[in-house]
Amino acid sequence: MADDPTLREGAPILSNHGCRLNAYEAEAMRELAQGAGVKNAVIVNTCAVTQQAVRKARQDIRRLRRENPDATVIVTGCAAQTDPTSFATMAEVDHVIGNSEKMRPATWAGLATGGTEPVQVDDIMSVTETAGHLIDGFGTRSRAYVQVQNGCDHRCTFCIIPYGRGNSRSVPAGVVVDQINRLVAKGFREVVLTGVDLTSWGADLPGRPPLGDLVARILRLTDVARLRISSIDSIEVDEALMRCIAEEPRLMPHLHLSLQHGADLILKRMKRRHLRDDAIRFCTEARALRPNMTFGADIIAGFPTETDAHFDDSLRLVEECDLTWLHVFPYSARQGTPAARMPQLDGRTIRDRAARLRAAGEAAVARHLAAQVGKDHQVLMESPRMGRTEQFAEVRFETDQPEGQIVRARVGAVRGDALLAEPSHGGVIAAE
Repeated sequence: MADDPTLREGAPILSNHGCRLNAYEAEAMRELAQGAGVKNAVIVNTCAVTQQAVRKARQDIRRLRRENPDATVIVTGCAAQTDPTSFATMAEVDHVIGNSEKMRPATWAGLATGGTEPVQVDDIMSVTETAGHLIDGFGTRSRAYVQVQNGCDHRCTFCIIPYGRGNSRSVPAGVVVDQINRLVAKGFREVVLTGVDLTSWGADLPGRPPLGDLVARILRLTDVARLRISSIDSIEVDEALMRCIAEEPRLMPHLHLSLQHGADLILKRMKRRHLRDDAIRFCTEARALRPNMTFGADIIAGFPTETDAHFDDSLRLVEECDLTWLHVFPYSARQGTPAARMPQLDGRTIRDRAARLRAAGEAAVARHLAAQVGKDHQVLMESPRMGRTEQFAEVRFETDQPEGQIVRARVGAVRGDALLAEPSHGGVIAAE
């Protein structure tokens, strides 16, 4: 979904689509563009995860051109990287830049002076490093996102993202720790580690350290109050990370899993690295180590050759893994992927199955929220009357609380998709 573009004192209008990593990079681009002196420009940061995402990006480009007829329109992101020609031939577009180029100060310096080619998209597979872009954080004054990894070495049959992001590259642990210390000094109480394939972090670094080593090092060498991990591949979780789950209260009890399906045959056709029982076993083990752990998951509905029985396996996985926060993706064929050449399901079946999965997710959220009534939580305030629990449930207050702080609260009721709570036990937890 595109952000609402805003104009900051003559700065470029930036419209972001897609994942949290894209949002992180969008903020880095904003700073690069402002630093280079780019004016009267519209930057559209595209997503390529589904064909619908690409269509939405095109619609956004046309709308922004209508609203800003005299601006320079710059298109970047995964869709621009994987198919630059299709965007370069749009009458509304002035420049197309790749995912590597968008992070280079020289690119924005050229755009500011007009001394650059209309299309700057190199071979993403040739990129071997990922810089730790030093931004002040984005989204809220309480939570910051830190990119620690980019790219993916896996080739799932439905996914085009490796061709938009390149092979896996890791940000060195020391750079990550320094950035988190910088963010903590600015008052952020929570940091989220982001990447395309987080559990591959470290494979390209000396000694091949696992993600758990990075997490342990962050918790040892920084005073961040809360650390979260974005989407992970459960089959690649290492022993050090499992120890952190068990022993580190500052590591939040909320993991988002890249599960994708609940049927073994479909998982094999997706070229995933786990089977159904692996997912169930991981969730059981993690919850045994951390009883208040909650799980989110990505699940695809309507993958090619998916039968009713296969789909039922995905529905049952929601209960068997006790999943709470579902991201449901109706399957969308991406040209150039092996899955696009498999026998496809009709659109109506895909939409129906996606709706049923979403309904299962809504029921799971309702059960989770109902179970919190009467419990105490530490709530990170994102605005004066809204915050998030350790498990990322939304909490509403009737009176103002200090934005950006962690507040002890007791849940009294559920209203819609949010918990209603009041401060308890002294309220604000002081930063250490």
